[in-house]
Amino acid sequence: MSCCVKYLIAASIISVVIPGMASEPAGFVEGHLTIISPKEVQLADGKTPAMTAGNFRTALPPGDYVLDVQGRARGHVRAKPQRFTIVSNHTVRVDMDIDTGVR
Repeated sequence: MSCCVKYLIAASIISVVIPGMASEPAGFVEGHLTIISPKEVQLADGKTPAMTAGNFRTALPPGDYVLDVQGRARGHVRAKPQRFTIVSNHTVRVDMDIDTGVR
C-alpha cells in the first residue's frame, strides 16, 4: 500500500496547460487540493500522513487553462479536470478533489 501512496503523491503534482506567453500583466490562480482515500494509507517511511490537503497559488499569463493530475493511470486516481481562465491582475479560485482509488 505504501508504494501506491508514494505513486499518488508523485502523480498529484498538477499539470497546467499553458498557452503562448502574453505581454499582458499576469493573473493568479489559487485553490485547495484535497486527496481523498476512504482507506487509511501509510507512507513509505511508515508514517501516516497528518494532512491530505494543500493550498496553492501561482501567477500565470492571461489565457485558458486546465488543472489536472499529471500522469494518472486510467481507473486509479480519479480527478475531474478543472477548466479556468486567467485575466490580468485578477485571481481565480480552482479547487480539486483527488480520489486515490484505494479501497
